[in-house]
Amino acid sequence: MNDTTHDIRIRPGGLADAPAILDMLDSAVAWMNARGNTEQWGTTPFSRKPGSVERVMRYTTEHDSYIAELGGDAVGATVLGRGPSPRMPIAPAGEPERYVRLLVSERRHAGLGIGAGLLAHAVEEARRASVRLLRVDCWAGGSGELVAFYERNGFTRTDRFFDGDWPGQVLARRID
Repeated sequence: MNDTTHDIRIRPGGLADAPAILDMLDSAVAWMNARGNTEQWGTTPFSRKPGSVERVMRYTTEHDSYIAELGGDAVGATVLGRGPSPRMPIAPAGEPERYVRLLVSERRHAGLGIGAGLLAHAVEEARRASVRLLRVDCWAGGSGELVAFYERNGFTRTDRFFDGDWPGQVLARRID
């Protein structure tokens, strides 16, 4: 189960990867904040938010997690579930699906296709499971660049939602 793109290796993840995932999430918050984006994930490091450490630990044990490595270092992660988080106001798909619960990459390696590679791996995992629908939700605020990223990777907008005042977008990708 090794996908390689631009010397990036994708492997199954597990509980031992939780600290690296939390580090990536913390660096993503700092990266967003440095660019003026304080609304997407706030200003508190992810690992210091109540319940976040436990959530990442659950993600690596209760769902399918995958780690992107570059030169042996974890540089990205994705978590696939069988549907959206029950805490999110997102309607069920009405058919079997794989749902991208988490996608994060180490921002110092931006531009290497880590996120795109992890999404391509998610498509292959869904295909292996004979599931024809892959969905994801993301922040739909700012200039819409995150939504555009998913669209560039084959996803189509479906439902908009709000989680409190946080604007979200659900996107879907059909798998042949």
